[in-house]
Amino acid sequence: MHSFYQYMMRYRGAKHITNESKLAEWMFRDHDFPKHSTSYDEISSYLEWNIPFTEALQVFDQLWEQYRNDTT
Repeated sequence: MHSFYQYMMRYRGAKHITNESKLAEWMFRDHDFPKHSTSYDEISSYLEWNIPFTEALQVFDQLWEQYRNDTT
């Protein structure tokens, strides 16, 4: 199973900036982000403590559902 970080890298480099691409770019640049994690709790907790922008947690929850559906 790919990590959530690996899943999110599909949103990097978008010509039109979206909240998904903002989150992916932030994850890429944050050296402490748990890049190998497949744990909702670990990533959600990290985002709660290091929130990069206001909508980030909502975007994460939506993308997590897609990630789970795509990887199961």
